Amino acid sequence: MGNRKALVVGIDDYSVVPLHGCVNDAEDVAALLSRNDDRSINFSVQLRTSKTDEINKSALKKWISDCFAGDDEIALFYFSGHGQIDACGGYIVTPDYAPMDWGISMQDILNYANNSKCQNKVIILDCCHAGSVGAINTLGQQTAIINEGVTILTASNFDEAAAEINGHGVFTELLTEALKGGAADITGNISPGSIYAYIDRALGPWEQRPVFKTNVKRFISLRTVIAPIDINIVRRITDYFDEPTTKLPLNPSYEPTNNTKTEHKVIEPYSIEKNVAIFSDLQKLESVGLVVPDGTPHMYYAAMESKACKLTSVGQHYWRLVKENRI
Repeated sequence: MGNRKALVVGIDDYSVVPLHGCVNDAEDVAALLSRNDDRSINFSVQLRTSKTDEINKSALKKWISDCFAGDDEIALFYFSGHGQIDACGGYIVTPDYAPMDWGISMQDILNYANNSKCQNKVIILDCCHAGSVGAINTLGQQTAIINEGVTILTASNFDEAAAEINGHGVFTELLTEALKGGAADITGNISPGSIYAYIDRALGPWEQRPVFKTNVKRFISLRTVIAPIDINIVRRITDYFDEPTTKLPLNPSYEPTNNTKTEHKVIEPYSIEKNVAIFSDLQKLESVGLVVPDGTPHMYYAAMESKACKLTSVGQHYWRLVKENRI
């Protein structure tokens, strides 16, 4: 894994309309990005907040430029603070703002990312009107160019405010829950796309709407957590199912309680240790949505009634990943 760096910025101290949750949000995001769930090192994080730093337009622009400099594996910029929009586009607002000079334009931030030689560039903005990044108002051109390797995740559309409740931004509170594992796949990886899906599901249709824009050709993980299932069990999926659409026949020998040592009605064939081990894997695969019983609601009855189980559509996807040696 190559170098991974993140600039995390939170600003509460504005002379007019101060905020109360942006520093908290930045500190939480920085802590989560710095280490994975197993405490292994993840991002090298530079945390800048109005509580500890003198933040102005010039300084912040330099930090953003430095963030996207170099050829690292991932460069990530997160901002929590005020956002502003005018006829020319959107801006992240710095404490030294003035009318018609709000701070740093979101187009400039995108330009830094677009021109970066880092393999992956991620922009996450929790501010009002953040959805304007990657969109311009030029007649005849509705969207700006997002170069390959760039991903944008924002708290709201270009014409929406971003809410702050109980000392945290609504968007970042969901972002942190996603990074803690809410958006993890079955291998424990958390991607920008899965974060967006997690936040999008949590916000109702009448609330602020998150925006996700990306131009990437491969999966990237922003953080890893302890996987809900042993990856070796997932890798055995191709041992149990010859093809993605194969149904695996079961019988009572797969059910561990179907043995003469257990006081209940047992039927032949009695449990066999090898089949019981396979059935344990199948039940774990069922618990993460990769396998379902066929023709009955429970895996127990699928075994005891000599029915079968099969892969779900997600299970078929992971079958292909295993077959292609991608996990």
